[in-house]
Amino acid sequence: MRPRPLIGLAALIAGAGTLWAASASLPPKPPTVPQRIVSINLCADQLVLALADRGQIVGLTKNATDIEMSGEAAKARGIPLLSNSAEQILAIEPDLIVGMPASRSAALGALPEQTYPLLDLDTANTLGEIYTSIRQTAVAVGHPDRGDALVARMESDLADLPKPGRGRVAAYYQRRGYMTGTGTLIDELMTRVGLVNLAGKLGKPPLSQLSLEEMVAAQPDYLIVESATDKVTDQGSEMLHHPALKDIPRISVPQAWTVCGSPAYTQAARSMAAQIAKFEGRGA
Repeated sequence: MRPRPLIGLAALIAGAGTLWAASASLPPKPPTVPQRIVSINLCADQLVLALADRGQIVGLTKNATDIEMSGEAAKARGIPLLSNSAEQILAIEPDLIVGMPASRSAALGALPEQTYPLLDLDTANTLGEIYTSIRQTAVAVGHPDRGDALVARMESDLADLPKPGRGRVAAYYQRRGYMTGTGTLIDELMTRVGLVNLAGKLGKPPLSQLSLEEMVAAQPDYLIVESATDKVTDQGSEMLHHPALKDIPRISVPQAWTVCGSPAYTQAARSMAAQIAKFEGRGA
């Protein structure tokens, strides 16, 4: 009289299989859309502002409304600005923290053992990396379709972008003689519009200093400068207006478009291409 338990076991296994099959056929639960998003990095601010609903955002960095630093400054007005303190983050109790990268934040390091959902974005120095950051952020804030749409718009904006630089040499020259080198976002923008980075030709690192005498001797075809330095505002910008540099054509770009890998990339690229084309047309 031993077979009966075996039959019962077989029936139990069959039933379990039926239950598993039924549960497997159920649609997956939609991901929870965060409602208390905090950004702890200027570059993350811009992605969150571009992709999340305003009502989802409860905290941005103190530079988020600075028009010289952020390409999304207008959208940030009215949203609380944080000083990157652990106490502020604790008080908010966010359901998503976004940074680029967030894991290096001193504020997060000071938080107690409890953890918050974290989107740790990589620094974006190329267009492909910008697209990746956009899509990752869009998924994290609950709007993946917006990420795909934004990338598609950027691709469309850049599809017919000319390369009027035609191999001419340019230097991204900043306050106090700092020059931006290769492997950077501005270097990628130069390449996209057909320019060659002087820093690369000179074998300079990503950030270096070049004196006025060295810049004049290098004879670049263009100087690319931050639009904030179009006028002398301090000692740092004064050297950019030295008479020795006056004959080098200038391409002026807002720092807010280049300080981060963000959707403003397309604005920077199109503006640079248009300015070069204007100079080339003038010389024809």
